Amino acid sequence: MIVLGIESSCDETAAALLRDGHEVLASRISSQIKLHAAYGGVIPELAAREHLKNISPLIDATFAQAGIGLQEVEALAVTNRPGLIPALLVGNSYAKGLALANRLPLLGVNHFEAHIYAAFLNQPGLLQNPANFPLLALVVSGGHTALVLVQTDGRAELLGSTLDDAAGEALDKAAKILNLGYPGGPIIERLAKNGDPQAYSFPRALSGASGKATPREHRFNFSFRA
Repeated sequence: MIVLGIESSCDETAAALLRDGHEVLASRISSQIKLHAAYGGVIPELAAREHLKNISPLIDATFAQAGIGLQEVEALAVTNRPGLIPALLVGNSYAKGLALANRLPLLGVNHFEAHIYAAFLNQPGLLQNPANFPLLALVVSGGHTALVLVQTDGRAELLGSTLDDAAGEALDKAAKILNLGYPGGPIIERLAKNGDPQAYSFPRALSGASGKATPREHRFNFSFRA
């Protein structure tokens, strides 16, 4: 089965064609980094307008890269949560129209869970072996920092998450305060390679280092502010 996947949850328009759930026939991404750099962060309304401009030619380019046509696609998948609402609307509206016009089934995908399963894209056998479950996944993306327990049947249980900013958000905010540029993560990573890890003693939030025991309800949570 060949599936066309569409992603527009934040500031990148993306499309991919997959065969049988793991063979990537084509993958294309249109970045908006230069557009949002002037603001030091993603502006949802601007992101949505760029998605609207880019999504159709991007999907055409994806088919061209794969060397196949829409008539060979058997289903569509689109990110429907979580994400920036204006940005999600563009991808979902396009996918719904394409599915309706071509009488194709449409699957809404939680992109948070997709981060986990993407790690097995080139190793599908690992997911098919019950001995590998339950598994513990650490999801650290731009807007998420979480521990997730994945069961054999695919159910994902959230064990803990950030109580404030995600790791990526914390890096971007620090970079903005220091006028380092956007996106902040790669810049801070590059500078850190030549830094002194002993120069400052930062507190370890929720670690009990202050002498107070970490509350049981927070034992799997993170904090990048406290």
